[in-house]
Amino acid sequence: MSSSTKEIASEFLPFIRFYKDGSVERLLDYPYVPPSPNQNPETGVSSKDITISDNPNISARLYLPNLSQNQSQKLPILVYFHGGGFCIESAFSFLDTHYLNRLVSEARVLAISVDYRLAPENPLPIAYEDCWDGLRWVASHSSNNDSGGDKEPWLVRYGDFDRLYIGGDSAGGNIAHNMAIKAGVESLCGGVKILGAFLSHPYFWSSKPIGSEPKGEDFEKAVPYLIWDFVYPSAPGGVDNPMLNPAGEGKPSLAGLACSRLLVCVAGKDELRDRGVWYYDLVKESGWKGEVELFEVEGEDHCYHIFCESETENVKKMIKRLASFLV
Repeated sequence: MSSSTKEIASEFLPFIRFYKDGSVERLLDYPYVPPSPNQNPETGVSSKDITISDNPNISARLYLPNLSQNQSQKLPILVYFHGGGFCIESAFSFLDTHYLNRLVSEARVLAISVDYRLAPENPLPIAYEDCWDGLRWVASHSSNNDSGGDKEPWLVRYGDFDRLYIGGDSAGGNIAHNMAIKAGVESLCGGVKILGAFLSHPYFWSSKPIGSEPKGEDFEKAVPYLIWDFVYPSAPGGVDNPMLNPAGEGKPSLAGLACSRLLVCVAGKDELRDRGVWYYDLVKESGWKGEVELFEVEGEDHCYHIFCESETENVKKMIKRLASFLV
């Protein structure tokens, strides 16, 4: 049966359509691109795909900047979580590969982009669980961990586990926040600590509008409001679940964020802009002992630095700011 004759259960245009027979049509999904084991011709970054776990099925794409032949200095490690509303995109798409090639080249970090399972086929909290497993897998490569087993050679040879960062854009920024919260409760392998986290245009929401967000029925029709139920239909508290609303009832204290540095990035025209500023203020007021910074680029929309394929001045500004954080 063609998609034109199937009954639609729900849709979020122009992103995704979910049919009553359980099938999913991802309307805005960028194509798969292979890794570049022999260096990307534009950036000199090498990449490869690895399996983190067979059960559940979790994989990742690793990125390594162009190194001198006698490279002995260890590199900062970035565990990255892609965006896409928890329901589209992947670590292997053109969009994210192009973005991480640029970021890794500029920042000179060893990056691991976790390919977590997507909703609605795999509703939340599955993505959070996959990303936690991915973060723990990375930490298991530290010299403090003697669990044995096969090790990923790039992590062993080049990774500096005293400079472990996590980060993400949009839904990935939400994931990075929740990983930092979870790491404050459960230790990573080998006692590895997260040095810093960046949340770029992060996806947070609640049942009450803030700032310039629409009011009344328009607020409840907004995609950030509706899509949460689509990707996490069993979420206790709905959009006030603490994983989406860091000020929600029963939420863990932000003072427990398990990193010492935090960078929150927002864009002036982004509908999530006020939520990013709100989160930044919540962290500042929480009693958290780390260093938190807010970085705003005026006149740009949501994740412009990822969607824009050309190197505009604002794209360069954003990439350089992230790179300067990952030291």
